[in-house]
Amino acid sequence: MSSSMSPQKLISELISIEGLDVISEPSEVKRFSRDAYDYSPILKKKLDGCIADFVVRPGSVNAVEAVARVCTSNGIPLTLRGAGTGNYGQCVPLQGGVVMLMGGLRNVRTFDKVSGVVTVETGCLMRELDEKLSVFGRQLRLCPSTWRSATIGGFVAGGSGGIGSVRWGFLRDPGHLQALEVVTMEKKPQRLQLDASSSEALNHAYGTNGIITALSLATAPLVSWQEVIVDCKEWSQAVELLLECSRSAVELNLCSLVESSIVDQLPKWCGNSLSQHRLFLLVAPDGVNTIERLAARAGGIFNWIGEENVRSGNGLRELTWNHTTLHLRSGDPKWTYLQMLLPQPELPAMCALKERWGGDLLWHLESVRQQGVQRLAALPIVRWQGQKLLEEMIADCINNGAFLFNPHVITVEEGGLGVTDQDQVEAKKRYDPRGLLNPGKLKGWV
Repeated sequence: MSSSMSPQKLISELISIEGLDVISEPSEVKRFSRDAYDYSPILKKKLDGCIADFVVRPGSVNAVEAVARVCTSNGIPLTLRGAGTGNYGQCVPLQGGVVMLMGGLRNVRTFDKVSGVVTVETGCLMRELDEKLSVFGRQLRLCPSTWRSATIGGFVAGGSGGIGSVRWGFLRDPGHLQALEVVTMEKKPQRLQLDASSSEALNHAYGTNGIITALSLATAPLVSWQEVIVDCKEWSQAVELLLECSRSAVELNLCSLVESSIVDQLPKWCGNSLSQHRLFLLVAPDGVNTIERLAARAGGIFNWIGEENVRSGNGLRELTWNHTTLHLRSGDPKWTYLQMLLPQPELPAMCALKERWGGDLLWHLESVRQQGVQRLAALPIVRWQGQKLLEEMIADCINNGAFLFNPHVITVEEGGLGVTDQDQVEAKKRYDPRGLLNPGKLKGWV
Protein backbone atom coordinates (compact mmCIF):
# COMPACT_ATOMS: atom_id res chain seq x y z
CA MET A 1 0.00 0.00 0.00
CA SER A 2 1.08 3.57 -0.63
CA SER A 3 0.01 4.41 2.96
CA SER A 4 2.28 3.81 5.94
CA MET A 5 -0.64 2.05 7.62
CA SER A 6 0.02 -1.66 8.16
CA PRO A 7 -2.22 -4.13 6.30
CA GLN A 8 -3.18 -5.73 9.61
CA LYS A 9 -4.40 -2.40 11.03
CA LEU A 10 -6.30 -1.62 7.84
CA ILE A 11 -8.07 -4.96 7.71
CA SER A 12 -9.03 -4.68 11.39
CA GLU A 13 -10.59 -1.27 10.74
CA LEU A 14 -12.44 -2.56 7.68
CA ILE A 15 -13.72 -5.69 9.42
CA SER A 16 -15.19 -3.53 12.16
CA ILE A 17 -17.49 -1.73 9.70
CA GLU A 18 -21.07 -2.95 9.93
CA GLY A 19 -22.51 -4.28 6.67
CA LEU A 20 -19.11 -4.63 4.96
CA ASP A 21 -17.63 -7.84 3.53
CA VAL A 22 -13.82 -7.87 3.39
CA ILE A 23 -12.18 -10.07 0.75
CA SER A 24 -8.48 -10.83 1.20
CA GLU A 25 -8.05 -14.22 -0.50
CA PRO A 26 -5.33 -13.55 -3.14
CA SER A 27 -7.09 -15.16 -6.12
CA GLU A 28 -10.30 -13.23 -5.40
CA VAL A 29 -8.41 -9.97 -4.89
CA LYS A 30 -6.70 -10.49 -8.24
CA ARG A 31 -10.01 -11.32 -9.97
CA PHE A 32 -11.69 -8.18 -8.66
CA SER A 33 -8.70 -6.04 -9.68
CA ARG A 34 -9.37 -6.71 -13.38
CA ASP A 35 -11.87 -5.88 -16.10
CA ALA A 36 -11.84 -6.73 -19.82
CA TYR A 37 -8.77 -4.60 -20.55
CA ASP A 38 -7.14 -7.58 -22.27
CA TYR A 39 -9.05 -6.54 -25.40
CA SER A 40 -6.02 -4.26 -25.75
CA PRO A 41 -2.52 -5.83 -25.82
CA ILE A 42 -1.17 -2.42 -24.81
CA LEU A 43 -3.36 -2.18 -21.72
CA LYS A 44 -2.72 -5.83 -20.87
CA LYS A 45 0.99 -5.14 -20.65
CA LYS A 46 0.43 -2.02 -18.51
CA LEU A 47 -2.24 -3.36 -16.17
CA ASP A 48 -1.57 -7.06 -15.59
CA GLY A 49 0.50 -6.30 -12.48
CA CYS A 50 -1.97 -3.85 -10.92
CA ILE A 51 -3.64 -5.53 -7.94
CA ALA A 52 -5.49 -4.19 -4.91
CA ASP A 53 -4.40 -4.95 -1.36
CA PHE A 54 -7.96 -5.64 -0.23
CA VAL A 55 -11.42 -5.86 -1.75
CA VAL A 56 -14.55 -4.81 0.12
CA ARG A 57 -18.25 -5.14 -0.64
CA PRO A 58 -20.56 -2.69 1.20
CA GLY A 59 -24.19 -3.60 1.73
CA SER A 60 -25.36 -0.08 2.50
CA VAL A 61 -24.52 3.56 1.87
CA ASN A 62 -23.52 3.83 5.54
CA ALA A 63 -20.85 1.20 4.92
CA VAL A 64 -19.66 3.13 1.84
CA GLU A 65 -19.24 6.23 3.99
CA ALA A 66 -17.27 4.26 6.56
CA VAL A 67 -14.90 2.89 3.91
CA ALA A 68 -14.41 6.41 2.53
CA ARG A 69 -13.57 7.65 6.02
CA VAL A 70 -11.00 4.90 6.68
CA CYS A 71 -9.29 5.33 3.31
CA THR A 72 -9.20 9.12 3.51
CA SER A 73 -7.89 9.20 7.09
CA ASN A 74 -5.05 6.87 6.17
CA GLY A 75 -4.27 8.08 2.63
CA ILE A 76 -5.25 4.79 1.00
CA PRO A 77 -6.32 4.72 -2.70
CA LEU A 78 -9.90 3.60 -3.29
CA THR A 79 -11.10 2.25 -6.64
CA LEU A 80 -14.78 1.57 -7.35
CA ARG A 81 -15.95 -1.47 -9.33
CA GLY A 82 -19.30 -2.47 -10.77
CA ALA A 83 -19.41 -5.78 -12.64
CA GLY A 84 -16.01 -5.28 -14.28
CA THR A 85 -17.38 -5.43 -17.85
CA GLY A 86 -15.44 -2.34 -19.00
CA ASN A 87 -12.71 -2.63 -21.63
CA TYR A 88 -10.32 0.17 -20.72
CA GLY A 89 -9.10 -0.66 -17.23
CA GLN A 90 -11.59 1.79 -15.70
CA CYS A 91 -11.77 -0.15 -12.43
CA VAL A 92 -8.17 -1.42 -12.27
CA PRO A 93 -6.30 -0.07 -9.19
CA LEU A 94 -3.11 1.49 -10.55
CA GLN A 95 -1.72 2.17 -7.07
CA GLY A 96 -3.10 -0.75 -5.07
CA GLY A 97 -5.13 0.08 -1.99
CA VAL A 98 -8.77 -0.94 -1.72
CA VAL A 99 -11.19 -1.96 -4.48
CA MET A 100 -14.83 -1.45 -3.46
CA LEU A 101 -17.44 -3.66 -5.14
CA MET A 102 -20.66 -1.69 -5.52
CA GLY A 103 -22.91 -4.63 -6.42
CA GLY A 104 -24.39 -4.81 -2.93
CA LEU A 105 -26.27 -1.56 -3.53
CA ARG A 106 -28.98 -2.62 -5.97
CA ASN A 107 -32.35 -1.33 -4.78
CA VAL A 108 -34.73 0.53 -7.09
CA ARG A 109 -35.69 3.39 -4.80
CA THR A 110 -38.39 5.26 -6.72
CA PHE A 111 -40.14 5.39 -10.09
CA ASP A 112 -42.04 8.44 -11.29
CA LYS A 113 -45.02 7.22 -13.34
CA VAL A 114 -45.50 10.65 -14.92
CA SER A 115 -41.94 11.41 -16.08
CA GLY A 116 -40.62 7.86 -16.26
CA VAL A 117 -37.55 8.83 -14.22
CA VAL A 118 -36.18 5.98 -12.11
CA THR A 119 -33.92 6.36 -9.07
CA VAL A 120 -31.80 3.29 -8.47
CA GLU A 121 -28.75 2.31 -6.47
CA THR A 122 -25.49 2.09 -8.33
CA GLY A 123 -24.96 -1.69 -8.16
CA CYS A 124 -28.28 -2.72 -9.71
CA LEU A 125 -27.77 -4.95 -12.75
CA MET A 126 -29.06 -3.33 -15.93
CA ARG A 127 -30.87 -6.53 -16.86
CA GLU A 128 -32.76 -6.53 -13.56
CA LEU A 129 -33.51 -2.81 -13.82
CA ASP A 130 -34.91 -3.24 -17.34
CA GLU A 131 -37.15 -6.08 -16.11
CA LYS A 132 -38.50 -3.93 -13.27
CA LEU A 133 -39.12 -1.00 -15.62
CA SER A 134 -41.09 -3.22 -18.02
CA VAL A 135 -43.78 -3.63 -15.34
CA PHE A 136 -44.44 0.11 -15.72
CA GLY A 137 -44.32 -0.03 -19.55
CA ARG A 138 -40.84 1.52 -19.68
CA GLN A 139 -37.32 0.48 -20.64
CA LEU A 140 -33.77 1.80 -20.46
CA ARG A 141 -32.83 4.23 -23.19
CA LEU A 142 -29.21 3.11 -23.54
CA CYS A 143 -27.50 -0.23 -22.85
CA PRO A 144 -24.03 -1.64 -23.49
CA SER A 145 -23.89 -5.01 -25.22
CA THR A 146 -22.87 -6.37 -21.78
CA TRP A 147 -26.20 -5.22 -20.32
CA ARG A 148 -26.97 -8.66 -18.84
CA SER A 149 -24.08 -8.44 -16.37
CA ALA A 150 -23.22 -4.70 -16.26
CA THR A 151 -24.32 -2.49 -13.36
CA ILE A 152 -26.10 0.79 -13.98
CA GLY A 153 -23.54 2.75 -11.95
CA GLY A 154 -20.64 1.15 -13.79
CA PHE A 155 -22.24 2.03 -17.12
CA VAL A 156 -22.70 5.70 -16.19
CA ALA A 157 -19.20 5.98 -14.72
CA GLY A 158 -17.33 4.02 -17.38
CA GLY A 159 -19.52 3.70 -20.47
CA SER A 160 -20.73 6.08 -23.14
CA GLY A 161 -23.38 4.52 -25.39
CA GLY A 162 -24.48 1.35 -27.11
CA ILE A 163 -27.86 -0.19 -27.94
CA GLY A 164 -30.19 2.80 -28.22
CA SER A 165 -27.51 5.29 -29.37
CA VAL A 166 -29.03 5.34 -32.84
CA ARG A 167 -32.07 6.89 -31.21
CA TRP A 168 -30.85 8.56 -28.00
CA GLY A 169 -27.22 9.51 -28.64
CA PHE A 170 -24.73 9.14 -25.78
CA LEU A 171 -24.87 9.07 -21.99
CA ARG A 172 -23.27 12.50 -21.62
CA ASP A 173 -25.96 14.13 -23.77
CA PRO A 174 -28.26 16.34 -21.68
CA GLY A 175 -31.47 14.62 -20.60
CA HIS A 176 -30.27 11.13 -19.67
CA LEU A 177 -28.72 11.58 -16.21
CA GLN A 178 -31.11 13.49 -13.95
CA ALA A 179 -29.44 13.31 -10.54
CA LEU A 180 -26.78 11.57 -8.46
CA GLU A 181 -26.29 10.62 -4.85
CA VAL A 182 -22.58 10.93 -4.10
CA VAL A 183 -20.38 10.16 -1.09
CA THR A 184 -17.29 12.36 -0.74
CA MET A 185 -13.76 11.21 0.11
CA GLU A 186 -13.20 13.17 3.30
CA LYS A 187 -12.34 12.38 6.93
CA LYS A 188 -16.01 13.10 7.57
CA PRO A 189 -17.62 11.93 4.31
CA GLN A 190 -20.71 13.78 3.13
CA ARG A 191 -23.69 12.22 1.35
CA LEU A 192 -24.68 14.74 -1.32
CA GLN A 193 -27.69 14.94 -3.64
CA LEU A 194 -26.60 16.45 -6.97
CA ASP A 195 -29.01 17.79 -9.58
CA ALA A 196 -28.62 17.17 -13.32
CA SER A 197 -26.22 20.08 -13.86
CA SER A 198 -23.98 19.17 -10.93
CA SER A 199 -23.99 15.50 -11.98
CA GLU A 200 -22.53 16.12 -15.44
CA ALA A 201 -18.92 16.19 -14.22
CA LEU A 202 -19.22 12.69 -12.72
CA ASN A 203 -20.73 11.18 -15.87
CA HIS A 204 -18.09 9.02 -17.61
CA ALA A 205 -15.37 9.95 -15.12
CA TYR A 206 -14.29 6.37 -14.19
CA GLY A 207 -15.22 6.97 -10.53
CA THR A 208 -12.30 9.38 -10.14
CA ASN A 209 -14.19 12.33 -8.67
CA GLY A 210 -16.90 10.99 -6.37
CA ILE A 211 -18.47 7.77 -5.09
CA ILE A 212 -21.80 7.31 -6.86
CA THR A 213 -24.23 5.43 -4.60
CA ALA A 214 -27.49 6.12 -6.46
CA LEU A 215 -28.63 7.79 -9.67
CA SER A 216 -31.76 9.04 -11.38
CA LEU A 217 -32.17 8.29 -15.08
CA ALA A 218 -34.71 9.12 -17.75
CA THR A 219 -36.32 6.05 -19.34
CA ALA A 220 -38.21 5.37 -22.58
CA PRO A 221 -41.65 3.89 -23.37
CA LEU A 222 -41.49 0.12 -23.77
CA VAL A 223 -41.31 -1.03 -27.40
CA SER A 224 -41.60 -4.62 -28.66
CA TRP A 225 -38.45 -4.39 -30.77
CA GLN A 226 -38.38 -6.58 -33.87
CA GLU A 227 -35.15 -8.28 -34.98
CA VAL A 228 -34.27 -7.79 -38.65
CA ILE A 229 -31.26 -8.91 -40.69
CA VAL A 230 -30.43 -7.59 -44.16
CA ASP A 231 -27.61 -9.00 -46.31
CA CYS A 232 -25.99 -6.98 -49.08
CA LYS A 233 -23.50 -8.11 -51.70
CA GLU A 234 -21.62 -4.82 -52.14
CA TRP A 235 -20.09 -2.86 -49.24
CA SER A 236 -21.08 0.50 -50.69
CA GLN A 237 -24.65 -0.77 -51.09
CA ALA A 238 -24.71 -1.91 -47.45
CA VAL A 239 -23.36 1.41 -46.13
CA GLU A 240 -25.91 3.42 -48.11
CA LEU A 241 -28.71 1.20 -46.81
CA LEU A 242 -27.43 1.65 -43.25
CA LEU A 243 -27.52 5.42 -43.69
CA GLU A 244 -30.95 5.36 -45.29
CA CYS A 245 -32.43 3.21 -42.51
CA SER A 246 -31.02 5.44 -39.76
CA ARG A 247 -32.36 8.59 -41.43
CA SER A 248 -35.82 7.21 -42.19
CA ALA A 249 -39.01 7.94 -40.23
CA VAL A 250 -38.70 4.60 -38.46
CA GLU A 251 -38.12 4.00 -34.78
CA LEU A 252 -34.86 2.06 -34.31
CA ASN A 253 -33.01 0.79 -31.26
CA LEU A 254 -30.08 -0.70 -33.15
CA CYS A 255 -28.65 -0.24 -36.64
CA SER A 256 -25.35 -2.07 -37.16
CA LEU A 257 -23.30 -3.28 -40.13
CA VAL A 258 -20.41 -5.76 -40.28
CA GLU A 259 -18.25 -7.04 -43.11
CA SER A 260 -18.84 -10.56 -44.37
CA SER A 261 -15.48 -11.66 -42.89
CA ILE A 262 -16.81 -10.76 -39.45
CA VAL A 263 -20.16 -12.51 -39.98
CA ASP A 264 -18.36 -15.80 -40.62
CA GLN A 265 -16.68 -15.58 -37.20
CA LEU A 266 -19.83 -14.77 -35.22
CA PRO A 267 -21.80 -17.51 -33.36
CA LYS A 268 -23.29 -20.18 -35.62
CA TRP A 269 -26.88 -19.20 -34.79
CA CYS A 270 -26.21 -15.95 -36.66
CA GLY A 271 -25.89 -17.90 -39.95
CA ASN A 272 -23.15 -17.86 -42.58
CA SER A 273 -22.52 -14.71 -44.60
CA LEU A 274 -22.42 -16.37 -48.06
CA SER A 275 -20.00 -13.51 -48.89
CA GLN A 276 -22.65 -10.94 -47.97
CA HIS A 277 -22.22 -7.98 -45.62
CA ARG A 278 -24.83 -7.95 -42.85
CA LEU A 279 -27.02 -5.33 -41.20
CA PHE A 280 -28.49 -6.00 -37.75
CA LEU A 281 -31.52 -3.92 -36.79
CA LEU A 282 -33.94 -3.61 -33.90
CA VAL A 283 -37.05 -1.99 -35.38
CA ALA A 284 -40.39 -0.89 -33.94
CA PRO A 285 -43.25 -3.09 -35.23
CA ASP A 286 -44.68 -0.34 -37.44
CA GLY A 287 -41.30 0.14 -39.15
CA VAL A 288 -40.61 -3.41 -40.31
CA ASN A 289 -42.40 -2.97 -43.66
CA THR A 290 -40.46 0.21 -44.37
CA ILE A 291 -37.11 -1.49 -43.71
CA GLU A 292 -38.19 -4.34 -45.99
CA ARG A 293 -39.01 -1.86 -48.75
CA LEU A 294 -35.70 -0.02 -48.35
CA ALA A 295 -33.80 -3.31 -48.40
CA ALA A 296 -35.54 -4.42 -51.61
CA ARG A 297 -34.77 -1.11 -53.27
CA ALA A 298 -31.09 -1.53 -52.35
CA GLY A 299 -30.97 -5.10 -53.63
CA GLY A 300 -30.56 -6.55 -50.15
CA ILE A 301 -31.90 -9.83 -48.77
CA PHE A 302 -34.41 -9.11 -46.00
CA ASN A 303 -35.00 -11.47 -43.05
CA TRP A 304 -37.50 -10.59 -40.32
CA ILE A 305 -36.68 -12.84 -37.37
CA GLY A 306 -39.48 -11.67 -35.09
CA GLU A 307 -39.89 -10.01 -31.71
CA GLU A 308 -36.68 -9.67 -29.69
CA ASN A 309 -36.46 -12.18 -26.84
CA VAL A 310 -34.13 -10.54 -24.34
CA ARG A 311 -34.18 -13.61 -22.09
CA SER A 312 -32.75 -15.95 -24.72
CA GLY A 313 -29.11 -14.84 -24.60
CA ASN A 314 -28.69 -15.10 -28.37
CA GLY A 315 -30.36 -11.95 -29.66
CA LEU A 316 -28.99 -9.59 -32.28
CA ARG A 317 -27.86 -7.07 -29.65
CA GLU A 318 -25.34 -9.69 -28.45
CA LEU A 319 -23.64 -9.47 -31.87
CA THR A 320 -23.06 -5.72 -31.86
CA TRP A 321 -21.05 -2.97 -30.19
CA ASN A 322 -18.20 -4.44 -28.08
CA HIS A 323 -19.69 -7.94 -28.30
CA THR A 324 -18.61 -8.05 -31.94
CA THR A 325 -15.00 -7.75 -30.79
CA LEU A 326 -15.62 -10.27 -28.01
CA HIS A 327 -16.85 -12.91 -30.46
CA LEU A 328 -13.89 -12.51 -32.80
CA ARG A 329 -11.41 -12.57 -29.93
CA SER A 330 -12.94 -15.79 -28.63
CA GLY A 331 -11.82 -17.41 -31.88
CA ASP A 332 -8.48 -15.60 -32.18
CA PRO A 333 -7.20 -13.45 -29.27
CA LYS A 334 -4.83 -11.62 -31.62
CA TRP A 335 -7.73 -9.47 -32.79
CA THR A 336 -8.15 -6.10 -31.11
CA TYR A 337 -10.13 -3.02 -32.12
CA LEU A 338 -10.43 0.75 -32.52
CA GLN A 339 -13.28 3.22 -31.95
CA MET A 340 -13.97 6.28 -34.05
CA LEU A 341 -16.54 8.63 -35.52
CA LEU A 342 -16.27 8.52 -39.31
CA PRO A 343 -16.06 11.67 -41.42
CA GLN A 344 -18.85 12.56 -43.83
CA PRO A 345 -19.14 11.26 -46.51
CA GLU A 346 -18.04 8.00 -44.96
CA LEU A 347 -17.22 5.74 -47.91
CA PRO A 348 -14.09 7.52 -49.25
CA ALA A 349 -12.30 7.29 -45.89
CA MET A 350 -13.32 3.67 -45.37
CA CYS A 351 -12.19 2.69 -48.88
CA ALA A 352 -8.84 4.44 -48.46
CA LEU A 353 -8.18 2.70 -45.15
CA LYS A 354 -9.30 -0.66 -46.52
CA GLU A 355 -7.02 -0.29 -49.53
CA ARG A 356 -3.99 0.18 -47.28
CA TRP A 357 -4.77 -2.27 -44.47
CA GLY A 358 -6.78 -4.95 -46.28
CA GLY A 359 -7.75 -7.93 -44.11
CA ASP A 360 -5.96 -6.47 -41.09
CA LEU A 361 -8.88 -4.05 -40.68
CA LEU A 362 -12.44 -5.40 -40.74
CA TRP A 363 -15.23 -2.82 -40.74
CA HIS A 364 -17.90 -2.81 -38.03
CA LEU A 365 -20.24 0.20 -38.10
CA GLU A 366 -22.86 1.47 -35.64
CA SER A 367 -25.36 4.18 -36.52
CA VAL A 368 -25.49 6.77 -33.72
CA ARG A 369 -27.05 10.12 -32.99
CA GLN A 370 -24.31 12.65 -32.29
CA GLN A 371 -25.32 16.17 -31.23
CA GLY A 372 -28.71 15.63 -32.82
CA VAL A 373 -27.35 14.38 -36.17
CA GLN A 374 -27.25 10.81 -37.47
CA ARG A 375 -23.62 9.69 -37.88
CA LEU A 376 -21.70 6.46 -38.34
CA ALA A 377 -19.41 5.29 -35.57
CA ALA A 378 -16.88 2.57 -36.39
CA LEU A 379 -15.53 -0.14 -34.10
CA PRO A 380 -13.28 -1.89 -36.63
CA ILE A 381 -11.68 -5.20 -35.72
CA VAL A 382 -7.93 -4.92 -36.29
CA ARG A 383 -5.19 -7.52 -36.30
CA TRP A 384 -2.57 -6.97 -33.59
CA GLN A 385 0.88 -6.76 -35.17
CA GLY A 386 2.61 -4.71 -32.52
CA GLN A 387 2.20 -1.23 -31.08
CA LYS A 388 4.07 0.52 -33.88
CA LEU A 389 1.72 -0.69 -36.61
CA LEU A 390 -1.34 0.02 -34.44
CA GLU A 391 -0.15 3.60 -33.95
CA GLU A 392 0.39 3.90 -37.72
CA MET A 393 -3.17 2.70 -38.30
CA ILE A 394 -4.52 5.21 -35.75
CA ALA A 395 -2.61 8.02 -37.46
CA ASP A 396 -3.93 6.87 -40.84
CA CYS A 397 -7.53 6.94 -39.54
CA ILE A 398 -7.04 10.47 -38.20
CA ASN A 399 -5.43 11.62 -41.46
CA ASN A 400 -8.50 10.33 -43.29
CA GLY A 401 -10.78 12.50 -41.14
CA ALA A 402 -11.88 10.11 -38.38
CA PHE A 403 -12.23 11.26 -34.76
CA LEU A 404 -10.59 8.60 -32.57
CA PHE A 405 -11.80 7.34 -29.19
CA ASN A 406 -8.68 5.38 -28.35
CA PRO A 407 -9.43 2.16 -26.41
CA HIS A 408 -5.73 1.52 -25.73
CA VAL A 409 -5.17 4.25 -23.11
CA ILE A 410 -6.03 4.45 -19.42
CA THR A 411 -7.12 8.05 -18.77
CA VAL A 412 -10.57 9.55 -19.21
CA GLU A 413 -9.33 12.32 -21.50
CA GLU A 414 -7.11 10.31 -23.83
CA GLY A 415 -9.81 7.74 -24.47
CA GLY A 416 -12.36 10.14 -25.89
CA LEU A 417 -12.53 13.71 -24.67
CA GLY A 418 -9.19 14.68 -26.22
CA VAL A 419 -8.93 17.67 -23.89
CA THR A 420 -8.99 18.18 -20.12
CA ASP A 421 -12.53 18.55 -18.79
CA GLN A 422 -12.03 21.23 -16.18
CA ASP A 423 -15.43 20.50 -14.64
CA GLN A 424 -14.28 16.94 -13.88
CA VAL A 425 -11.11 18.26 -12.25
CA GLU A 426 -13.05 20.82 -10.19
CA ALA A 427 -15.45 18.11 -9.05
CA LYS A 428 -12.50 16.01 -7.89
CA LYS A 429 -11.19 18.99 -5.90
CA ARG A 430 -14.55 19.24 -4.14
CA TYR A 431 -15.43 15.58 -3.61
CA ASP A 432 -11.96 13.94 -3.45
CA PRO A 433 -9.56 16.67 -2.33
CA ARG A 434 -6.71 14.25 -1.54
CA GLY A 435 -6.92 12.58 -4.96
CA LEU A 436 -7.46 9.07 -3.59
CA LEU A 437 -10.28 7.91 -5.88
CA ASN A 438 -8.99 5.71 -8.72
CA PRO A 439 -5.70 7.64 -8.93
CA GLY A 440 -3.95 7.90 -12.28
CA LYS A 441 -7.07 7.85 -14.47
CA LEU A 442 -7.95 11.58 -14.59
CA LYS A 443 -5.13 13.19 -16.55
CA GLY A 444 -6.25 16.74 -15.73
CA TRP A 445 -5.74 16.02 -12.02
CA VAL A 446 -2.32 14.42 -12.53
